[in-house]
Amino acid sequence: MTIPEICGVVLAAGEGQRLRPLTATVPKALCPVGNLPLLDHALRRLAGLGLIGPDQVGVNAAYLADQVVMHATGRAHLSVELDGPLGTSGGVARLKKWIDGRGVLVGNADAYLDDPFREPGKDIAALLAGWSGDTVRMLTKPCRPGETGGFSGNRFAGFSLIPWRFVADLDDQNHDLVRTVWRPAEAENALELVGYEGLYLDTGTPALYLEANLHAAGAGLTDPSAEITGTAVESVIGAGAHVAGSVTRCVIWPGATVEAHETLTGVIRAPGGLTVPGA
Repeated sequence: MTIPEICGVVLAAGEGQRLRPLTATVPKALCPVGNLPLLDHALRRLAGLGLIGPDQVGVNAAYLADQVVMHATGRAHLSVELDGPLGTSGGVARLKKWIDGRGVLVGNADAYLDDPFREPGKDIAALLAGWSGDTVRMLTKPCRPGETGGFSGNRFAGFSLIPWRFVADLDDQNHDLVRTVWRPAEAENALELVGYEGLYLDTGTPALYLEANLHAAGAGLTDPSAEITGTAVESVIGAGAHVAGSVTRCVIWPGATVEAHETLTGVIRAPGGLTVPGA
């Protein structure tokens, strides 16, 4: 069977309203998890599938778009939504000319995925295996107890594979893929659910963002350029950060400072002293 041609798209246009004030000056897609911007996690996963560079990978941007453009230039084809975020469906639709008949693997920049037994890319390779090019495939995890909605008892886990026949019908208005692709595919029995065996977190809230960072940190993760004269326990310490106080299970952003008199637990500290509780 001939394998359909595939490209990748990372949706990075969101405002990250639930993460404010962290996202007041930094787009959600560039917030670091484990000292790596979320966007880079997604691009690394696509690269693990052989999708690399502006011919094979697209990234959309809207909120604080200049930062996303600067970060991804040369690594992806860029689609800037000057009229504001178009939602997950509109963002893909705006890229139709570039997608140009291919199937498209669409990932959310704010999805944190980790499979301890498979490298990024290989962990979601089942989405592509044996694909006919006609069905929609969705990466999923089982719904949590009491969770409603979802798809046959499963919830979306950050990536979906969409055939050109669905992409071709999208319009670049503010719509969601749930309404324009996933539910229509489900209605025609063309939605295939692919279980993800690792950890999936939507990092859209401070609590989940902190959880993703602490998972990435393990026993602790410190950038070599950070300066620690205090103590850091099970925390992520970013590039150029200065920790003179005590931090436990925290995320200290690049360039942020923790003064000697401070004791922080379970928070995100950004430059300028901005502190956001992770609970």
